[in-house]
Amino acid sequence: MIRTVLLAAAFCAPAIAHAQEEAPRRTRVTIGPQVQPRFPGADSYSVRPYFDLARTRGDDPYRFEAPDESTSIALISTDTLTIGPALGFEGRRRSRDAGGLDRVGFTVELGGFARWTVAEQFRLSVEARHGVNGHGATIGMVGADYIARDGNRWLFSVGPRLTVGSGKYHRTYFGVNAREAAATGVPAYRPDGAFLMAGATGSASRQLSARWGVFGFAKYDRLLGDAADSPVVDRFGSRSQWSGGVGLSYTFGRGL
Repeated sequence: MIRTVLLAAAFCAPAIAHAQEEAPRRTRVTIGPQVQPRFPGADSYSVRPYFDLARTRGDDPYRFEAPDESTSIALISTDTLTIGPALGFEGRRRSRDAGGLDRVGFTVELGGFARWTVAEQFRLSVEARHGVNGHGATIGMVGADYIARDGNRWLFSVGPRLTVGSGKYHRTYFGVNAREAAATGVPAYRPDGAFLMAGATGSASRQLSARWGVFGFAKYDRLLGDAADSPVVDRFGSRSQWSGGVGLSYTFGRGL
């Protein structure tokens, strides 16, 4: 009898595993506009596209993604830990946007991230990126999120953020060298690398039907330390940095 049960289990196990592997995959695409400061420390804003792609299987909920995190790929992924490379972008600063100070080109930033999920409702994250062109400096962020959700039907998140920047990052956007001071009349200023901004981010999403949903987020950051004291910010920018966006999501896949 025992042998019969073991043989039956041996034959059924591959079928069960195959059924689990073949659970329908669902994909959710979210697109919409977002508004961000034109460059770090700016008091003007630009409209940019917001895009998010999420995938899951069966009835599993989509993995939470904060709206302000960089484009990333998970090379190591468990139920609690995700690690991988990150890709970010920073808009250009034109000379006329900062009273004749040096322009800073559009920047592509490459780096990495690590995110830990604790008790399904809390997530800690760290991220660091370096500009491969443009500002050519390093920037990093530490954040935490509280997450409330009902599966994929609705989700709400909120949490603090702390952004740090290298000395070169501070000097690029908030410093004034002797040549610039002589040309523009802005006092010379050489900031050091340290804490850049502190703030918070919140987001909400809701499914309207099996396929369609809506999404929105808002973020506030306040410049700190040498960045906040910069004459560049005093004359041409703002210590308060706002951003936000809305989106429409569409889900497709088998079983919908």
